[in-house]
Amino acid sequence: MNTPRNVDPHVAIAINRFGLGAAAGAALPADPRRWLLRQLDTYEALPPAWAATPGTLQSLRAQAQLQALGGEGNEAAARTAEHKRVRDRIREGHAVDVRARFASALDTSTPFIERLVHFWANHFAVSVEKPAVEALAGAFERDAIRPHVLGRFEDLLVAAERHPAMLLYLDQPQSAGPDSLAARRAARRDGRARGLNENLAREILELHTLGVRGGYDQDDVTELARALTGWSVVTAGAAGQAGAAPTWPDAPGFVFRAVLHEPGSRRVLGRDYPQADEGQALAILHDLATSEATARYLAGKLARHFVSDTPPRALVDRLVGAFLRSGGQLTDVYRALVESPEAWAPAPAPAKFKTPWDWLLSAMRGTGLAERSALQPDRLLVQLGQPVWRPGSPAGFEDTAAAWAAPDALMRRVEMAQRLARHAGADVDARALGPVLLPGVLSQATADEVARAESPTSALALLLMSPEFMRR
Repeated sequence: MNTPRNVDPHVAIAINRFGLGAAAGAALPADPRRWLLRQLDTYEALPPAWAATPGTLQSLRAQAQLQALGGEGNEAAARTAEHKRVRDRIREGHAVDVRARFASALDTSTPFIERLVHFWANHFAVSVEKPAVEALAGAFERDAIRPHVLGRFEDLLVAAERHPAMLLYLDQPQSAGPDSLAARRAARRDGRARGLNENLAREILELHTLGVRGGYDQDDVTELARALTGWSVVTAGAAGQAGAAPTWPDAPGFVFRAVLHEPGSRRVLGRDYPQADEGQALAILHDLATSEATARYLAGKLARHFVSDTPPRALVDRLVGAFLRSGGQLTDVYRALVESPEAWAPAPAPAKFKTPWDWLLSAMRGTGLAERSALQPDRLLVQLGQPVWRPGSPAGFEDTAAAWAAPDALMRRVEMAQRLARHAGADVDARALGPVLLPGVLSQATADEVARAESPTSALALLLMSPEFMRR
């Protein structure tokens, strides 16, 4: 039987580069590739950690109640007891969602797929910096991302774009066709024109499908925005009815408002779309989701996330081929990734620098700190610069070393490593733990530094800040 010191280095790549780090007490995989691929068949979209979280309709209902009481910016309303009660309920719901995200990541038996959940949630980023999204960010990951992470990209795309968190984050409910029935009524009523909001259309093209160099222009953005008019969120009254059946069972909280839809055929990327209702935007999304430009953009992002900040062209081409041959079936792309030799190149040259989320998760999984309730990992991530569901823009958190390896960020990580080591206590032997967390790749220099540390806590802090542990 292999020992952690002489084990196949591919084991370390499987658990760290593809997974979320070694879990304390867990056996190392005997066959790294098979271990990863088997997770495609055993992934649980809603594990026990998510069972107690509020779903989309429940979260939307709370948000609608807060809006009915005066929203976030109304100081007079905020002083009322009912406003405070609903506000506290939203904050508690958000905290429950964050805890569920951590728990499922720390306890999962399918860490490769959990990493993919985090990847796609960041690809379709929403941010709680927008108050209306706070109640819905967790529900977005739960209902739009997790069930579709192993399906077709088109289904994942549609689920993400129709979710209330995305619609509210990108101001889609305010968008109206200039010649729609609602706009013409408003003009007759008060002379006030209602118009397009292009935020959702622009991010679909630039961030979610084709990418910034995907060959579209401003006319395509405007035409897609016109096609998307009518995509909206259920009203406060509908959301407030406990047990009310959603209009679209597969898209809770979504509604198509025909009176807002811009009439007429649309032309996007040289193709005409004559549909008269919600199907117009769906038809465009279908073509975007299955295009070669989208395949190349997504393949590049996946390769960059899993393998290298500058991924090999051969790897990207291989993922593009798997995407196009399967019509965007994501499991085929993941299999191609796992079976690609470039993904198993040894560290350190192509190794990825861990984001704060990666680093904290791997430290907690590896040291057993996940079992200690005194830590509040969501607050630790704020200090490390990557708060949960709060990226600075719709582009999500950066995924390269340049974004996370600046001197001030490293200093915060050093301080956090010392803090984690103190929580772990003197009973954690870093000398024994090193080969377990970094099987086959722990350098002699790091092992010597850890062995010479003046105390057990210093030794563990050194291990967590070692070059091998900082990368995956």
